[in-house]
Amino acid sequence: AKMTHLQAGLSPETIEKARLELNENPDILHQDIQQVRDMIITRPDIGFLRTDDAFILRFLRARKFHQTEAFRLLAQYFQYRQLNLDMFKNFKADDPGIKRALTDGFPGVLENRDHCGRKILLLFAANWDQSRNSFIDILRAILLSLEVLIEDQELQINGFILIIDWSNFSFKQASKLTPSILKLAIEGLQ
Repeated sequence: AKMTHLQAGLSPETIEKARLELNENPDILHQDIQQVRDMIITRPDIGFLRTDDAFILRFLRARKFHQTEAFRLLAQYFQYRQLNLDMFKNFKADDPGIKRALTDGFPGVLENRDHCGRKILLLFAANWDQSRNSFIDILRAILLSLEVLIEDQELQINGFILIIDWSNFSFKQASKLTPSILKLAIEGLQ
C-alpha cells in the first residue's frame, strides 16, 4: 500500500481503514488538501490561523474527504474561536481554571481505547462542584483535551467517544445549564 509522509506513523490497518471508511487516498491527498485550502479566500471574514497540510487533513478526515464539508467545518472551527475569544485566552493546561477542571476529572480520559480504536472521555456530571469549577472552565478543559488528543493521527481516523453520566445530577446543578451555555458547548464540541 502506497502512503505519503502525511500518513507517517500510521499502522497499515489504520491506513486501510482510512481508505475504506473515510475515502482517504494517499495518491491525491495533497490535491484534496489544496482544494480545501483554495476555498479559504471565499471567507475573508474569518482568520484562518492554521492552514498547514496536517491541520487541513484533520478536517478532511472528519468529513470523509468531502471537500466542501471539510472546508465548512474548518471555517466553523475558526469562527467559533473568533466569536468566543475569552474562552481561548490562555488555552493551555496550566491555566488555573482549566487545570482545576482537569484535576477534578473534567474530563477523565481512559488509557485504553475501545474495540474500534476510539479514545474514551468520561464525565460524571454529579461530581461537578460549582463552587470549584465554572461550566466554561469545564468546557475549555474538554475542548483542550480534544485539541491535544486530535494531534494523534490514529484518533483522527478512529475518533472519540464522550460518555456523560448524568446520574445523581441535581436540580441545583442543572439550573446553571442555560440554553445559551448549552448552545456554546454543543457548537464547541461539533
